[in-house]
Amino acid sequence: MSVVIRTAGVEDASQVLSLWRRAEAEPSHTDDVDSIAALVVRDPEALMVADDGDGIVGSIIAGWDGWRGSIYRLVVAPGQRRRGLGGQLVEAAEQRLARAGAARLQAIVVETDLQATAFWRATGWEQQVARLRFVKG
Repeated sequence: MSVVIRTAGVEDASQVLSLWRRAEAEPSHTDDVDSIAALVVRDPEALMVADDGDGIVGSIIAGWDGWRGSIYRLVVAPGQRRRGLGGQLVEAAEQRLARAGAARLQAIVVETDLQATAFWRATGWEQQVARLRFVKG
């Protein structure tokens, strides 16, 4: 499988949303074209996708707020899993965040998603258990 990992543009928003639905990523109230467009306009390098030439088969958001790098929405199409694509996306995100100046990274992972938690435990990232996360919205 020949896949190119690239930054996504506003024009990719519909395909990214389609990927998230196909992969059954936990839905969010920001799963819409306008929210993805706002992300890309604010931080043009944050959203990266894996493109196999026929469409988008993976995504990752590598956000940088000037303090800490955050990784969200690591999603790989069901038919493309277990081929190393998730690891390639994480590596691309880590490189992007290092170039931006991030010395500390965090990944937001759905605790009840057994595939996701198994993936992250196998990456060498450390699971932080002494913190709670509070959200609004």
